[in-house]
Amino acid sequence: MRKILLPLLFVLTLLAPSAGQAQELLAEVQITAENVNISDRQLIQQMKNDMQSFLNTRAWTNQTYRPEERIRCRIFVGITAVPQAGTYQATARIVSSRPVYGTSYETNLLSFADKAWVFNYSPQNPIDYSENTFVSNLSSLLSFYAYIIIGMDQDSFAKLGGSPYYDRARNILNNAANQSVTNETDPAWQDGETRNRYWLLNNLQDPQLEAMRTGIYAYYRQGLDIFIQKPDEARSSLFTALQGVQAAAIRRPGTLLARAFFDTKSDEISNIFRTAQDQQQKQQVVSMLSEVDPTNSAKYQTIMRQP
Repeated sequence: MRKILLPLLFVLTLLAPSAGQAQELLAEVQITAENVNISDRQLIQQMKNDMQSFLNTRAWTNQTYRPEERIRCRIFVGITAVPQAGTYQATARIVSSRPVYGTSYETNLLSFADKAWVFNYSPQNPIDYSENTFVSNLSSLLSFYAYIIIGMDQDSFAKLGGSPYYDRARNILNNAANQSVTNETDPAWQDGETRNRYWLLNNLQDPQLEAMRTGIYAYYRQGLDIFIQKPDEARSSLFTALQGVQAAAIRRPGTLLARAFFDTKSDEISNIFRTAQDQQQKQQVVSMLSEVDPTNSAKYQTIMRQP
């Protein structure tokens, strides 16, 4: 039995997450506003700092992440218009990455272009958030993508591991879609244009596209993570993963999730299979990917070159 007992309050303080404690995300936000007339550059810097702090200091899950386990992600925001003071229209690209086991290499999990950000921002007001009610479009956008990033990261470590986080993203989407703040109306929360954030989440939760999510696990955990030790076995898992992606893409031609996957992974896939010794496997990969992802067929043709 321990001789010295820490005071209960001190123990609780150690266990409770604080605003400055390392959480799940290690996010970097970049904001550009070259094409709009914003004279106050200090405001842009403050906006960046507030977005970054919102993502990095909040506990998004009840899991414990060590500092080195935090998920690296970047959000590039390009302000395109300021229709009125304090209201901004922008485009954004959301990128998240994950380390490959046993290497210093980081591989992208997500690279998604959101072309329709609309939000209010004032440096005097903190970015508040509630999962169950709409507070602001900016906090909804940031928290929505926080859960998408965490969900995809979890999918890469366990089959369908991201499901609880996609459910939380769905709550945010529903609340934002039904809000009535006129100057923050954002159609990308609803089913309209087929390549918006609504369809990204819809694809991730669609049972008919589940093979893509199990493919993510096979690609990363059973493929890339063992590549250094067992390259042939890793390529076999990667091939299986790509077959799952192919099956989902054929079932739903033009699906957003498949497009986002290939936009993110086409160069990596080409580099991995270019060094393979199994010529039959290489030919199968080229044929399969050229059919399902013709946009990048020239990259896949390089697989057949001698390394």
